[in-house]
Amino acid sequence: MSGFRTLLYKEVLRFWKVAIQTVAAPVVTALLYLLIFSHVLENRVEINNVRYTAFLVPGLIMMSVLQNAFANSSSSLIGAKMNGSLIFVLLPPISYGEFFLAYVGAAMLRGMMVGLGVLLVTAWFAPLQFVAPWWILAFALIGGGIMGSLGMIAGIWAEKFDQLSAFQNFLILPLTMLSGVFYSIHSLPPFWQRVSHLNPFFYLIDGLRYGFFGVSDVSPLISLAVSGLAFLVVGAWTLALLRKGYKLRY
Repeated sequence: MSGFRTLLYKEVLRFWKVAIQTVAAPVVTALLYLLIFSHVLENRVEINNVRYTAFLVPGLIMMSVLQNAFANSSSSLIGAKMNGSLIFVLLPPISYGEFFLAYVGAAMLRGMMVGLGVLLVTAWFAPLQFVAPWWILAFALIGGGIMGSLGMIAGIWAEKFDQLSAFQNFLILPLTMLSGVFYSIHSLPPFWQRVSHLNPFFYLIDGLRYGFFGVSDVSPLISLAVSGLAFLVVGAWTLALLRKGYKLRY
């Protein structure tokens, strides 16, 4: 596993050397979301007997984890493909399994670091509970794993940065923003509630919110099962692409 350790170290060092951009900036963005939405809606909305500002924090944490885990693995792969340095990763005898674990592991780490940063800065503005901390950790890790894998798929598929931007802007961003970060799906009309249940990101956010407050729109066991299944599917898809060498070796 020396190849895995070396590649993981390289991927972690890649984002940590520009931590202001990759870690601090997303935390500030999430804080701005909290300040703006809470200022407008704090005294007007209460969801499941939870203050709106407190309700918003878990959604912002998970949104930050998802977006930054995706950005880490996708930007690393497309950048290596564009500048020609990917060949130096492919030439050593590193198995596709090690390749997968290193990239996804680094993506999960960045997502967790940003999520922790969001938690620390937003905790000053909202009374948070930690009813089930292990659920919080489980959903954060699964979410980072899903998006790290999906970021690898996007990075492998894309041949230039604008293709990667399209993947993020037209798929990842809508699924994230429409997953219940800023609202409960029970506030939606019945049709859109059913549509929301088709969004796997909804289960990640709802499950994380259960870990904080002990309340959720669906059972946390269902959320865990759907999220775990999504990770297995996306992870298997990523491994299949790596094993085949799709747009990497040829």
